[in-house]
Amino acid sequence: MKTGKPRVLLLSARSGAGHVRAAEALEKAFLARGDSTVEHIDALDYVSKLFERAYDKAYLAMVRRAPEWMGVLYERTDQPWRHLRPRLALDRLNTRPMIRLLKRVQPDLCVATHFLPAEMIAWLIAKKKLRARNAIVVTDYDVHAMWLCRTVDRYYLALEEAAEYLAHIGMRREKLRVTGIPVDPLFAVPLPRGRAREQLGLDQEATAILISAGGYGIGPVEQLVKNLLELERAWQVVAIAGKAEKTRKRLEELARAASRLPSGAPRLAAVGFTTEMDKYMAAADLMVGKTFRLTERYQLEFRAEAFNV
Repeated sequence: MKTGKPRVLLLSARSGAGHVRAAEALEKAFLARGDSTVEHIDALDYVSKLFERAYDKAYLAMVRRAPEWMGVLYERTDQPWRHLRPRLALDRLNTRPMIRLLKRVQPDLCVATHFLPAEMIAWLIAKKKLRARNAIVVTDYDVHAMWLCRTVDRYYLALEEAAEYLAHIGMRREKLRVTGIPVDPLFAVPLPRGRAREQLGLDQEATAILISAGGYGIGPVEQLVKNLLELERAWQVVAIAGKAEKTRKRLEELARAASRLPSGAPRLAAVGFTTEMDKYMAAADLMVGKTFRLTERYQLEFRAEAFNV
């Protein structure tokens, strides 16, 4: 019989920075409560090497180099409740280390922010090899078929439309909660624009345009920056390249070639991967990039239900 604090296991996957960041935000929320022991793992550390490359590097390469084919693949695989057995068989074959970890740890609550660990947790519970409560936090605004599992206690969703869709395809409504996508609590802390700009070394007076391509630097960042610089307006462009080092270096070249603001400050600030997005957003007048929704309701509902799903 277990004693002590309930054990929470958060499972993300680095094939997209949003999955990891959502899990990190949840980790901070659970730690702030102080009524559980919390561990956050990257599921791709517990799969075969070939599978890891396919999930991580191949996915990013396709998104960057052939986004149209990625769109086709996304649409073709978005068929609810179909192809579950073949996919599960493939995933079971390649996630044996993850399965062993889950069976050994036997957490009280599993929270998956990626569909791969969500699927394996659901399967282990169905086979009565895992006794944990199972919660899935969908880190997209839409719910792709890959997120669908049978043995789930709760889905946490970004939009009401997502809940309606899941209910339409057979998911029981009592399992669905619309909470928004979890974000770091730092984004809820007000930061004066002037102070944020001072800390980041940005011009205090110029209109600041923030361009973000996400943690992995996906999207036409360079072209957007070039177009803005060609307009020769008195604004400062801040471009976040994420982990795309080639993009960051090309942006730095553009920054060196660009003219300066009347104050003498550079018109373009090229930034690589950063954990200070809260500061950059506070400093900006306009942001171009991926959106998210921060809701106090998310934190309140998730905390209230964490062990009563």
